[in-house]
Amino acid sequence: MTVLYLVRHGETVDNARHIMQGQTQGQLNDNGIRQAEEVAERMRTEQIDAFVSSDLRRSIHTCEIIAQPHNASVVTTPLLRERDWGSFTGKYIPDLSNLNDPTLWPDDIESLDAMKMRAKEFLVWIRKTYPGQRVLAVGHGIINKAIQSVFFDKPMKEIPPMTNAEIRILDLD
Repeated sequence: MTVLYLVRHGETVDNARHIMQGQTQGQLNDNGIRQAEEVAERMRTEQIDAFVSSDLRRSIHTCEIIAQPHNASVVTTPLLRERDWGSFTGKYIPDLSNLNDPTLWPDDIESLDAMKMRAKEFLVWIRKTYPGQRVLAVGHGIINKAIQSVFFDKPMKEIPPMTNAEIRILDLD
């Protein structure tokens, strides 16, 4: 059975400032580093065959911290990138009054359909690349939600948001 430990990256400087990061690199703050270290300690005795991360720095750094006790390297993939928030990127989230009404969003934001296609591709890639293995993958809040939406065949709104450094386990077979 392929087991996926799906993790959200640790808290970043921009998370704490309520800035929409989207596909920017991001940087873990001290709390985010501590969160990643806590996950590393929790997962220290688990058998993990592979460590996979989004190719954005905030996820890579989180995954490297978690992989360190296993002396393992981290494989990156753009399939795990956060949603592209287009012109919302870099904005102060409380100022985005249109955030709750997608019909008022600019045209340059990645669609839910496109993001769910990436999520589906990610799950296919994990099953094909790591059959029967235990994989820890560090992604982002919205793409992780899309992965679970595809996996459980539920609408995104029915998937609870993940907190920073939260782990959810998906049995892929």
